[in-house]
Amino acid sequence: MKTYIIMPAYNEEKRIGETLKAYCEYFCYWDINPVKIIVAINNTTDNTENIVREWEDKYPWLLSHITLPGAGKGYAIIEGWKEALKESLSIHEEIYIGFVDADNATAPEAYADLIVQLHNNPNIDGAIASRYITGAQVNPRQTWQRILVSRIFNALIRVLLFLPFYDTQCGAKLFRRAAVDSIWNDLGLTRWACDPDMLFQLKRKGFKVKEFPIVWSDKAYSKINFMKAGPKMALAIIRLRLLYSPFKFVVKAYDIIMKKVREWQK
Repeated sequence: MKTYIIMPAYNEEKRIGETLKAYCEYFCYWDINPVKIIVAINNTTDNTENIVREWEDKYPWLLSHITLPGAGKGYAIIEGWKEALKESLSIHEEIYIGFVDADNATAPEAYADLIVQLHNNPNIDGAIASRYITGAQVNPRQTWQRILVSRIFNALIRVLLFLPFYDTQCGAKLFRRAAVDSIWNDLGLTRWACDPDMLFQLKRKGFKVKEFPIVWSDKAYSKINFMKAGPKMALAIIRLRLLYSPFKFVVKAYDIIMKKVREWQK
């Protein structure tokens, strides 16, 4: 059994060093199964790549990176998954492939628990971290604004996508290789619906995913203003639902019109 952890990184120079130190030092001595961390550096403009290279030099058997021309969490995860699938072609034992955010909000010990949970539950195809189920620990406590936006977004996901999860947005997820291989080519590149999209695609194809409580800590330098991002997140979910409905022509027509507008503005 081997685990590939994709870590998307866009302008993470303030946080990536601390995260890689924690993950490399922890999994370097973790003897349950081999782990490979692949940092997917997506169109970064700061010192992220140099910091990653420094840690890669220290742990070349554990850490590698890919440098991508495009941006977006979804794009970085997909490209990282493709790299992991390619690397694991010759491995005939069980393979887990997942991702974790670069901010170290999910400590390596907490991510390791996902690996253990997936291994101990052979009837499921994915294990995702959740901050909103019994047993989860969130420190410091999130602001009421963030909780409100999160709960509204979750309600929208439940109503439109029929997903049973309490937390689709926590940045720590892990799947069996067959599940990743089945959905990566079906995923869109939207920033706001990346996680719900992958869970929706897994549900459509009959894969089983289960939530597990996580120990999660909010970190400084967060790039997302959740009050401003809320409407964009909602629209992304509505768009995703329309794509898999009799009204998908609405989305296609909108995309064509917006493409023409962008071309006209150039």
